[in-house]
Amino acid sequence: MPKLKAKAKRPVLPPPRAGGRRRSFAVGWLGLAAAAYVGVDYLRHLSPAWHGRLQPALWAVLALVTAARAPFYRRWDAELRAAPRFLAALAFMLAAFLCEAISVRFVSTVLGLQWHRSTAPLPDTGQWVLLALNEKLPQTVVDLLRAHIINLHHYLMLFIMLGFSALFGCIKGPGLGIASRYMFTMAVGRLLRAITFLATILPSARPWCAEARYQIPDHPHPWAQKYYAPYASGADVIRRVVKEDMPYAVVQDYPAEYRPEWGQMSFLVDILRPTSGEGPSWYHLLKRASGGCSDLMYSGHMLVAVLTAMAWTEAYGGWVSVAIWLLVVHSAQREIRERHHYSVDCIVAIYVGILLWRMTGFLWSAKETNQSRRLAKLDKVQNRLFRAAKDSDMIEIRSLLNEVEVAGQEKKSFSQRVILSFAAAMIVFTLLCVLLAFTLTSDG
Repeated sequence: MPKLKAKAKRPVLPPPRAGGRRRSFAVGWLGLAAAAYVGVDYLRHLSPAWHGRLQPALWAVLALVTAARAPFYRRWDAELRAAPRFLAALAFMLAAFLCEAISVRFVSTVLGLQWHRSTAPLPDTGQWVLLALNEKLPQTVVDLLRAHIINLHHYLMLFIMLGFSALFGCIKGPGLGIASRYMFTMAVGRLLRAITFLATILPSARPWCAEARYQIPDHPHPWAQKYYAPYASGADVIRRVVKEDMPYAVVQDYPAEYRPEWGQMSFLVDILRPTSGEGPSWYHLLKRASGGCSDLMYSGHMLVAVLTAMAWTEAYGGWVSVAIWLLVVHSAQREIRERHHYSVDCIVAIYVGILLWRMTGFLWSAKETNQSRRLAKLDKVQNRLFRAAKDSDMIEIRSLLNEVEVAGQEKKSFSQRVILSFAAAMIVFTLLCVLLAFTLTSDG
């Protein structure tokens, strides 16, 4: 009787590495920390007393955990190499914000206060839908849709938490890499936004905004006096200017414009249109520009929200990313519901944010770049490797494989003292940026 073949033993899988367990643990805690931050901050509406106790405690825990982890982070050399790109992106973003603030002030004041008072908001079907849903949905659902669950500074903090999570291995480092991509994309989005709302000035969904926020003249800017006001109404007037394609009307008499002396910045007088009661310098005007009082196509708040959601989706994924996208949708309907923006502003901001993030992957990507470099090097030495194998040249094979391995490794060219000094400086600098960002966005 033939012997039965013995069953092959099942291979015993090696036990999981402790590092992998630690990473999974850290990844799970990142999501809980993000949820805790948003939840604790929402307590300001439910229980201000508990909010006053829990928020400082949460901030202290996050700061202590980050500071305790920083000395054990192994990729400070990569962070140091990413620092110039980070600083360049930061400077670009600040310049974009300056251009946007100047543009916001211009479109808010160029047509005068009387135009803001008399021009009706545009019809918005999104507003109609939300009002209709308020009649149909249960009151609990309506209250949830109206709730101020998340605001601009929450999205900024969520991204900062994502960037710092590189210390714990939750996302692919360097953290300054994803921060560079975020700020660069933000800057491009802000510049595109400024170009868009400068091109066509739309009436605000809140007609009282300009009178409540600015001290601007009733009459239009001299440019608008000549090129807009005479041709703003009347079919015959518009038909004639279209036919002649030249300004033909006589400009009415308007009060003279206030022209302060700003030295080298006096060229901004015609753009910012200051008044005597708005402060001594152009900087005071820009500080009060805020969100503007014309409709700014597209929504800057939604751009920040979408970029934060895209960063979490690519770098982290999981249930937290899904929750952030749900919060983005909630923010969009609130922007429309509260008449901060028209529906089109939120819709355009969503797809512009997605497209811009997809286009800036060259600054940082969640894909494993080390493996890509190894494969690229292997592709280069492939013919030499085949030839060495054919000739049984083991020395050449080892040399080529070593080149492939070295190609995937990051270069370490900084001393330990430089790395530690940079780590301390970067943590302090980032925390200062966080405080500054929260201060500047405290009014929404």
